[in-house]
Amino acid sequence: MENELTFYQDGFVTVTQSRYVTESKTYAMRNISSVHVFEIIKSKTKAVLMIIFGLFLLFSKDIFWIGIIIIALGILWLLSLKNEYAVRISTNAGEANSITSKNRDYIQKIVNALNDAIIHRG
Repeated sequence: MENELTFYQDGFVTVTQSRYVTESKTYAMRNISSVHVFEIIKSKTKAVLMIIFGLFLLFSKDIFWIGIIIIALGILWLLSLKNEYAVRISTNAGEANSITSKNRDYIQKIVNALNDAIIHRG
């Protein structure tokens, strides 16, 4: 719409006074009651177990180097795990994560735009 006020727009998301459009879904702003940043915490259990297993291998002379390699891989895996962030919207149908990213600032920009659109709606 030509007269529609746009609060945020990039290649994947558009937030206007009446619509919230993602790559896969369009939401009517009138149906969104609240919005916030939701953190999706990644499990680090498998990486930690891998490191512990590697520590046990260090006690064997025959496979000492395999233990070193497993520990190194476990540490790399642990360091590569990053939590994800989602735009969590509340509607009359419940809560849903509409878009996720590892970049919290990007998600926060979308949430701010959605909040501005909700406030503008009145």
